[in-house]
This record gives sequence, C-alpha cells and structure tokens, in this order.
Amino acid sequence: MSTFLARVDITLKPTVNDPQGLTIRGALHSLGFKEVQSVRAGKYMEIRVEAATPEEAEARVTEMCRKLLANPVIEDYRFEIEEAK
Repeated sequence: MSTFLARVDITLKPTVNDPQGLTIRGALHSLGFKEVQSVRAGKYMEIRVEAATPEEAEARVTEMCRKLLANPVIEDYRFEIEEAK
C-alpha cells in the first residue's frame, strides 16, 4: 500500500448563483479593487488516501466526492492525485 495525496477543488456550477462570491467582490470593490469583475467562491481540500495504485486512489476520491464532498446538483469537482511524500 502507498499513500496518495488528493488535491480536491469544488466549485459551484456556472449557472448557480454565488452569494459568497458577490459579497467578496463587493468587499474588494470597497477596498479599491474596482477592476474585479466577478468572484466565484469554492472549497479546497487535501486528502491523504492509502491505496495499492494511483487508479484505486482516484476511484476512492471520486466516490468520496460523489457521496459527500460535493453536491452534484449544484457543484462541480476536480482533483489531482500524487504519491504523498
């Protein structure tokens, strides 16, 4: 068994309103960053997984995203797997 590191990004789908992103954009504007046109907020996670192969680790992280980490109705996810150091 090896340990793999999954870096997971979860974002709202483009068609879903993002009130947190709008609030951040407003705060940036009030701080003088008027050039900011839009902000989309999301979640980032690092997960260490024990698996026999990178493919097995990828399959397990996919299952985690589908079952718990992301809401497939309103969120998209993507991740990268690498052997942990």
